[in-house]
Amino acid sequence: MIRGSYKCIFRFTIHDLRSTGHDLFMNKVVVIAVGGNSLIADDKHQTVPDQCAQAAKTMHHIAGLIEKGYEVVITHGNGPQVGFILLRSEFARERLHTVPLDSCGADTQGAIGYNFQMTMGNELRRRGIDKQVATVVTQVVVDQNDPAFQKPSKPIGPFYKKEEALDRAKTDGWDVMEDAGRGWRRVVASPMPIEIVELKVIKNLIENGVIVVAVGGGGIPVVRDEKGDLRGTAAVIDKDHASALLAGELKADLFIISTSVDKVFVNYGKPDQQPIHKMTVTQAREYIAQKQFHPGSMLPKVEAAISFLEKGGKEVIITNFENLEHAISGKTGTRVVVG
Repeated sequence: MIRGSYKCIFRFTIHDLRSTGHDLFMNKVVVIAVGGNSLIADDKHQTVPDQCAQAAKTMHHIAGLIEKGYEVVITHGNGPQVGFILLRSEFARERLHTVPLDSCGADTQGAIGYNFQMTMGNELRRRGIDKQVATVVTQVVVDQNDPAFQKPSKPIGPFYKKEEALDRAKTDGWDVMEDAGRGWRRVVASPMPIEIVELKVIKNLIENGVIVVAVGGGGIPVVRDEKGDLRGTAAVIDKDHASALLAGELKADLFIISTSVDKVFVNYGKPDQQPIHKMTVTQAREYIAQKQFHPGSMLPKVEAAISFLEKGGKEVIITNFENLEHAISGKTGTRVVVG
């Protein structure tokens, strides 16, 4: 009884330290956002075993940070994986019920989390590191009055012919639009995240030394009604913005955003492109004003970095997962800092 009481007092004291600005966790906490596309090497390697093999490569690099003593929280994208579920659902819609978008998010969180847990567990065992990995299927609250719901713009699922897309808009209430000359697609809102429902669970796991996989795909978008009850909504939350929110709530020492390049560039893809080794929030905003970053790729990552830093974050690194350890040591990657 006495032993249990001391344990409770200890936990309360640590929580108090955190609330006054002290570190809650014994080691430095890093939140790493892994892109959903990084789990798919190319068009010929999209199967579940292929994705698991790719996950193993990613976990190998992240394990290097764990070996250095970091407490790691892994977030991830799920765009391609949700697309696969929606396509299967379309093929089977004459025989089976279709899958709601929020359930697609939950399904992919579990499946990708399982691959991360297994491959990271194997990697840690090989390195002689005794740590557990757990996935938290995470709900993320959005504002049902977010302007994004008035102008849905995030394409999801398969392509359709115009006539079929317009028919689905009529019969199923979809918003649809033509997508870059490739066909018509369903579009949904991409609202900003405002609350992570399972935040306390994630904190408790980190306190106990568990490597956590959370906020997959930006989290399952949910809204609160007037009674405070939650319900899922058809939307897609940007995973970098949700990861920034999580990193801020955890008061993470470092937020890493994984992408397909080792650094952020200005004039990307042009003869005069230049890598950015370090930039302040002010410089990042200037680059955004110059339209240096593409809305579908680097822009949300830089915006997420700014959001994290402006809410008290210390440092952000943007790089590819192959260079995680080199980026931590300052050899590559783009560092984003306050200023």
